[in-house]
Amino acid sequence: MAFLLNNTLISSHLRSSSQKTDGALAQSRRGFHVELGAREKSLLAEDASLRRFKSHKKGVHRLKRIGDVLTVIVIAGCCYEIYARAVMRKDQAAAGGSS
Repeated sequence: MAFLLNNTLISSHLRSSSQKTDGALAQSRRGFHVELGAREKSLLAEDASLRRFKSHKKGVHRLKRIGDVLTVIVIAGCCYEIYARAVMRKDQAAAGGSS
């Protein structure tokens, strides 16, 4: 019991100290805003030649959904095959034992 109490005290102390440092770091980070240079701006600019390779959210979502459905179907088929073979083995053992 003392072990659990000690762990709880240590974790609460670490949590409170990390919250204090996070607040200080967040304030210091906000003060150092640097404008992007010409190279960064050119790299972030939209390129017309790459537009056809850009993924579309609806198409990607639909493809992901199809993949999920196919995965479920394959898993269900595998489970059915395992069940069917187990039942067949059980029936063969029962038929072989009664003869």
